[in-house]
Amino acid sequence: MTATTPPARSDTRATRHAQTPPLQDGGAFRTSRHAKAVLRSTALATLIALPSSPVMAQAFPVKPIRLIVAQAAGSATDVIARIVTPRYSELLGQSVVIDIRPGAGGSLGTEIAAKSPPDGYTVLMANISTHGVNPALYAKLPYDPVRDFAPVSLVSTTANVIVVHPSVPARTVKEFIALARSKPGMLNYSSAGPGTSQHLAAALLNTLAGIDTVHVPYRGSTPALGAVVAGEIAFMVPTLTTALPQIQAGKIRALAVTGGSRADELPKVPTVAETLPGYDVVSWWGVVAPANTPRPVIDRLNGDLVKALATAEVRSGLLKVGMYAQSQTPEQFAQYIRDEIAKWTKVAKAAAIKLE
Repeated sequence: MTATTPPARSDTRATRHAQTPPLQDGGAFRTSRHAKAVLRSTALATLIALPSSPVMAQAFPVKPIRLIVAQAAGSATDVIARIVTPRYSELLGQSVVIDIRPGAGGSLGTEIAAKSPPDGYTVLMANISTHGVNPALYAKLPYDPVRDFAPVSLVSTTANVIVVHPSVPARTVKEFIALARSKPGMLNYSSAGPGTSQHLAAALLNTLAGIDTVHVPYRGSTPALGAVVAGEIAFMVPTLTTALPQIQAGKIRALAVTGGSRADELPKVPTVAETLPGYDVVSWWGVVAPANTPRPVIDRLNGDLVKALATAEVRSGLLKVGMYAQSQTPEQFAQYIRDEIAKWTKVAKAAAIKLE
C-alpha cells in the first residue's frame, strides 16, 4: 500500500485524519513490524561483518601479536625476528612477541600457526624450509604452505655458505670435492633437520659435484653448527647469518657462498657457482598469517612491516648479520612462495630425495 504525503503543519487535526489512509486488515501495522525486523537483521549482519571491515582494520591491533619462530633460539629465523620486531611493534602500536616453537624441520611451529585463529594476532616467520623445501621433500605435511596461509610480505634474504671444520684438509670447493671423491660416504654434514634448507643445499652439492656425503640432522641450526665447530661433523651449509660469527672467530672455515654473487661480508670467499656452474641457493624469510585472515588486517600487517623494513636501523641491523631487507605485496609474496616450491621440487627430484 502506498502512503500519501503528510499534510502541512498548518492543517487541522480533522484534515490530517481525513487524509490518512485507512488501515486494512492490519496491513500497515504488519508492514511497519516487517520493516523493523528487516532493519534489525541488517544491523546484525553489519555487526557480523565488522571483523573484515575498514573500521576493524583501523582498530587492529588492540592486543599483542604473537610471532611464531619455527626454528631454535639463536637460529637465523630467530635473529631476524629480533631485529625486525622492535620497530614493527612501534609502528603497530602493540608488542610483537616472539614465540619459539622448533621441531620437525620447522613443521611443528608452522602447524601451530596454520591452526591459529585467523584474526591477525598470530603470525609466522616463514622461511625457505617451511614454505619452500619442506613441501618439496615431504609426501605429507601437517599443513599446506599455500592453502593454509595468507602471505603478508617477504622480510629478508641471504646466501648460505659452505663451512668446514679447520681440520678438514680443503680450502676451496675444488679441493673439497676432490677430498669427498677420495672418501665416498666418509664425510658427514649437519643440518637443522631433515628437509631444511641446509639439508637440500648440501644434497644439491652432492648431486652437482658427483660426491657422496652423509647427512646428520640436528634439532636446529645452532646445535648443527656447534657440531662442526666441535669437530664432530666435517661440514655444513648454514645461512651466512648463522655462520658469520664463527667464521670471523676462526672456529670454522668458509669455502664458498651459495648465492649468485659474492657476499659483502666475505668478499674474498668465492661463490660455489664459480666452481660448479648452476649452483644457486638463497635462503629467505617472510611473514605469513593463517588463511582467511581479513584482508584489511593483512594490509595493516603488510603496511607497517614494509615501513619497518625501510628504516635505517632495521636495514643496518640485518646487514650486520649478513642479511638483506626485502619487502613485497601480499600478492607478490604469494607468487614467490609458489615459485620456490616449484624450484625445490625440481631439485629434490633431481637429487632423488623424498621424506616421509
